[in-house]
Amino acid sequence: MQDVIVAARRKTRQVQVGSVAVGGDAPVAVQSMTNTLTTDIDATVAQIHRLDEAGADIVRVSVPDPDSAAAMPEILAQTNVPLIADIHFSYKMALASLEAGVHGLRLNPGNIGSRDRVERVVKAAAERGVSIRIGVNAGSLEKELNEKYGEPCADAMVESAMGHIRILEDMDFHDIKVSLKASNIPMTVTAYRKLAKLVDYPLHLGITESGSLFGGTVKSSIGLGLLLADGIGDTIRVSLAAEPEEEVKVGFEILKSLGLRHRGINLIACPSCARQKFNVIDTVAELEKRLAHIHENMDVAVIGCVVNGPGEAREANIGITGGYPVHMMYRDGEKSEKIKSGDMVDQLVDEVEKRAAVIRAEQEKKSK
Repeated sequence: MQDVIVAARRKTRQVQVGSVAVGGDAPVAVQSMTNTLTTDIDATVAQIHRLDEAGADIVRVSVPDPDSAAAMPEILAQTNVPLIADIHFSYKMALASLEAGVHGLRLNPGNIGSRDRVERVVKAAAERGVSIRIGVNAGSLEKELNEKYGEPCADAMVESAMGHIRILEDMDFHDIKVSLKASNIPMTVTAYRKLAKLVDYPLHLGITESGSLFGGTVKSSIGLGLLLADGIGDTIRVSLAAEPEEEVKVGFEILKSLGLRHRGINLIACPSCARQKFNVIDTVAELEKRLAHIHENMDVAVIGCVVNGPGEAREANIGITGGYPVHMMYRDGEKSEKIKSGDMVDQLVDEVEKRAAVIRAEQEKKSK
């Protein structure tokens, strides 16, 4: 019997971002954002393709000016993953993005001008079945809220979100997602927990400006992990000062660690010690690179000695346990064959690829 640490998922209404459902009983979606100039169509399309290959369910693209908006039709024509237009202040950029065919908008309705302008955007989004994410950020709260609370805080973020939500609800628009992001983890977690009690809209989780690949991964894992374990969160973006593909990889690892998504290899490896009979660190690093293309769900254990090795290997689909002078491979919990160090990585990769092909064929057969 598997132990469970994740609370029952918070019940929300469901919205669509193109073909991807967000909220309700849909899987937690993983998304990222391009960092190319949107006007550079080739670079932007290439990056979206890399994000798609990495597993991104949704990709966000900045549309800050008319030239960027003019590039969106061609970007959409050359990509398959649903795209969200990131809008700040300009209702015209929102309308142009909708006309281009984007699958979602990220904007705060209180920031794009008069009620008439907001109504025009909302009407165009409703006609096209396009959802809107309200994105509250601690670093850009309304002046009156900063004056009221003295500084950014969870209550100010929630009040900001509720103000923007009411604008859309007053226009009978409910295809809404909401995010409440700060670089401060306690503030972010508290804000999401408060808002989750007030509305049933799906929530987009993120720790904004979380830092480098290493530091940001740690911060995001803690912040998002706390909320996801509470059953809060319907889509996530891990914000890193790194290539966007790394955000997707980290996002999936967070979800996989909580049993919320299963994509790619779950690599189980010991931290290595004097008992190891092969170089675990180098072996794991090489396996990660050579197995990055595998999308099928599989547990692979790489353990350097026979103390914990057999137990871990027996629980994995494929495992290797360090021995002397050769190592032992396991398949589905059973010893299968002995392997020399020089052949180990190649044989593990070959075994994983063969199994992935079988899984893929079974999935394709079921889908027919």
